[in-house]
Amino acid sequence: MNLKRYIGDRSFYRRMLAVMTPILIQNVITNFVNLLDNIMVGQIGTEPMSGVAIVNQLLFVFNLAVFGAHAGAGIFTAQFFGRGDQEGVRQCFRIKLWLGAICTALFAAILLGWGGALIGLFLHAGEEALDLTATLAHGQSYLNVMLLELPLFALSQVYSSTLRECGETVLPMKAGIAAVLVNLLGNWVLIYGHLGVPALGVEGAAVATVLSRAVELLIVLLWTHRQSTRCPYAVGAYRSLRVPGALIRRVAVLGTPLMLNELLWSAGTTVLNQSYSLRGLEVVSAMNISSTVSNLFFCAFFSMGVTVGILVGQLLGAGELERAVDEDRKLIAFSVVLCAAVGLVMALLAPLLPRVYNTTPLVQELAGRLLLVCAAMLPVNAFTNTCYFTLRAGGKTGITFLFDSGFIWLLCIPVAAALIYGTALPILPIYILVQSLDLVKTVLGLILVRRRSWVKNLVGAAS
Repeated sequence: MNLKRYIGDRSFYRRMLAVMTPILIQNVITNFVNLLDNIMVGQIGTEPMSGVAIVNQLLFVFNLAVFGAHAGAGIFTAQFFGRGDQEGVRQCFRIKLWLGAICTALFAAILLGWGGALIGLFLHAGEEALDLTATLAHGQSYLNVMLLELPLFALSQVYSSTLRECGETVLPMKAGIAAVLVNLLGNWVLIYGHLGVPALGVEGAAVATVLSRAVELLIVLLWTHRQSTRCPYAVGAYRSLRVPGALIRRVAVLGTPLMLNELLWSAGTTVLNQSYSLRGLEVVSAMNISSTVSNLFFCAFFSMGVTVGILVGQLLGAGELERAVDEDRKLIAFSVVLCAAVGLVMALLAPLLPRVYNTTPLVQELAGRLLLVCAAMLPVNAFTNTCYFTLRAGGKTGITFLFDSGFIWLLCIPVAAALIYGTALPILPIYILVQSLDLVKTVLGLILVRRRSWVKNLVGAAS
């Protein structure tokens, strides 16, 4: 094997790091503060922490639905920008506005009408005597405030995603840093009642999150509209919300599978966690700790995936197809090596990090073991994630639909259900078996990327 094919020159890594580093920094800071947020809520008790964790799992579906709804337009945004077509970027921006509004209205209606019932699906007695009624009450209180965050998140993503796709990755990073600092300070004041403010508990955590999202939106919105030279697509963006029908159809063809994929994948993850919760509320708590801590380390492959989508998409839009193939191969290789190193650090810290939570020894021990599983799978996750973004950059959204959400619904969920309902196995071996199914996905990703069907310029004939 010729290793030089997988290693770039200095210029390549400079360009890669210029895109990846701000995204990585923003993700690390955001997830680190989410971790602190999680620990702060956890100090109140296991039941409040579990209630908040369940609601955040439901909101995760909304977040991914918005991300997926914008993804189709995002593919065209990156390629329009690579071609220098600012009007095309402006039209994609408007499409994102419409899609974000639709997602917000739909999810707000669902959570207002059936939020309590959805939380209740996760509440099951286990080995420890935890108060399910109190957990439900905490979750409902948290959800009632967090509904205000939905439109703020959707509009913030319209701006942040467009900025990244047009090469402006630093400003979203700065906005994210400001937001998480507001969230952290707000948690300290509102959860525990400092600076003369009454202690609001989980409601205080929700208020702090809403305030932080408002700050993030304000920063990206004001900066974008003040930078007419660097963001010419923002000039006149709101003069009309009409979008050419031809572009809507093209975005719909590529974007619908992506939106459904993100929606079904996040819903599938929620269904998996709900299945795991049948082993007891302590499993919900341990899964919450494990996912919150592991997300801090997962920033490595999340950031590389976005970087692949931006760099490869821009090269495809510029018509540099062979260069896109070459650089994509090197990006995937870098991501796997990076995540192998990050996974090693994660494994070393796995037994220690859950101990900072004010919860039971059983929950702490289980969370540590779940983290070890996540650490072992990190290089695999890196490979499958960069394959997903590679296929998506070239418009192969139907394939990515099957590769991602199809995989979780057709394989992971049935296997998990069979193990949960059909055996008496404890949660840890079940979790290991389900996670190991990603090895199948690795083989599929390798085959699909090597077929090169994604190597396409989607905007060459766009007007």
